[in-house]
Amino acid sequence: MDSFNVIYKRYIRPDLEFCIQAWSPFLAKDKLVLENVQRRATKLVCGLKNKSYEERLRVLGLTTLETRRLRGDLIETYKILHGKEDIDHCQLFELVSNGHEVRGHDLKLYKQYNRLNIRKHFFLQRVIDAWNQLLSSVVDAAFINSLKRNLDDFWKDMGIKS
Repeated sequence: MDSFNVIYKRYIRPDLEFCIQAWSPFLAKDKLVLENVQRRATKLVCGLKNKSYEERLRVLGLTTLETRRLRGDLIETYKILHGKEDIDHCQLFELVSNGHEVRGHDLKLYKQYNRLNIRKHFFLQRVIDAWNQLLSSVVDAAFINSLKRNLDDFWKDMGIKS
């Protein structure tokens, strides 16, 4: 199983996640095509072929690609808001500032109304709800690795496998 994890994480998953913040699929059929690649790959491990997909993921210590995409979106948002990317976050995101104390953390993002339904699937819109639900201990992390660790702990407390 260790050799599968090494091969899968090094050669297969990077192709499935390449530039995912830019082209993330939003149609169920497209998400299913990507997830089926991981489904089939996990069936190749000896002794796991007859187990459910969720059980195979648990045994291998993997997560669904949907969760990986959300995690990548949140990490990229962190990088943008904390100046770790060469992008001015003021041009992309608008922080909630209504003069009142904001519940949660100080980096809550304002979600604009979208006249067109397709716009809600763009990176700048799809990440806002998940970002605003995070705790300040996750959002205010000093380093990217501490953000990842805090995010995984937050999701574990919420019952989400990361």
